[in-house]
Amino acid sequence: MNLRVTRSFTTLLLFHSFFFSLPSAIAQNPPPAKPKLIVGIVVDQMRYDFLYRYADQYGNGGFKRMMAGGFNAKNTQYSYFPTVTAAGHSAVYTGSVPAIHGIAGNDWFDPIRGKNVYCTEDSTASATDGNPTAAGRMSPRNLLVSTITDQLRLSTNFRSKVVGVAIKDRGSILPAGHAGTAYWFDSRNGAWISSTYYMPKLPKWVNDFNARNLPAQYLREGWKPLLPLEQYTQSTPDDVPWEVKMAGDKKPVFPHELAAPVGQERYGNVAPTPFGNQLTKDFALAALKAENLGKGTDTDFLAISFSSPDYVGHAYGPNSVEIQDTYLRLDRDIAELLTTLDGWVGKENYLVFLSADHGVVDVPEFAASHNL
Repeated sequence: MNLRVTRSFTTLLLFHSFFFSLPSAIAQNPPPAKPKLIVGIVVDQMRYDFLYRYADQYGNGGFKRMMAGGFNAKNTQYSYFPTVTAAGHSAVYTGSVPAIHGIAGNDWFDPIRGKNVYCTEDSTASATDGNPTAAGRMSPRNLLVSTITDQLRLSTNFRSKVVGVAIKDRGSILPAGHAGTAYWFDSRNGAWISSTYYMPKLPKWVNDFNARNLPAQYLREGWKPLLPLEQYTQSTPDDVPWEVKMAGDKKPVFPHELAAPVGQERYGNVAPTPFGNQLTKDFALAALKAENLGKGTDTDFLAISFSSPDYVGHAYGPNSVEIQDTYLRLDRDIAELLTTLDGWVGKENYLVFLSADHGVVDVPEFAASHNL
């Protein structure tokens, strides 16, 4: 029996350059200039309905701007299962499926080696600068095919710059391809890192960013709701039995105390909060400016993956106050990103796309409580 499994997600394209002309018009008008910069955004675990579910509380500069000024692909599918982070990012950036690109999941059992393999693990790589953290032993070597970012580099004889940024290593490494540069967050020490696959030492701008120690600031502040709780009308009550407590919390409710007790991973509480998205956005903007992306004669590519919605969704569920708060804040982060791009390269000079890597189903206890 041939079982065909499909997944659906939303893809938004914000065109700031018009790429298509009628043949009859080409002779009269030269084709528009290629974009100076492409920005790929993947939101980990974003369900399609989140574009509309919280729309009345979104601003005009984030999701709404992309939907109003771009193209919304509503029937985008891949015929594979399971739909997890690593496979999804690989599919978006290769246009292929696990049987071909080789990333069968976040991890899988390799019968030849007789062991479990993590999607981006690489025993030949280590963290830069002699950093002993195991989080740096990563590379894209397990990805068997080329990515759109690889092809961009090839097409310009490697003059185009490609930078991948994400809290999760797999959310950064796989989109950046084999020929780009990737950075990800090490929750053990609260710093952005890379591996010797890409470079022996971190650039000065990365060290300068890490020196700001923004994660420690987030932990001190704690996670408070953006709006009064009574305005989160699209969510379940704040205190439901299936939610998970973060380290430091007495109950899984607002406000969330993020300072972990002694003996626990200090910065692990950053990822399952909107602060993870904010940190990713700020680091991506630092990369944009430090690497002069979009300022050369060839098209550059900035691949951003917002990992935190996946962590929040797993901890609290897709119908939680925490998820609603996360997306309201992410909308603002995306708006700031787009506004910065407007000023950095100009509205007519960049292309943005936004996609999910996979969606999420309702928490079983939530569904059962409503006889679903």
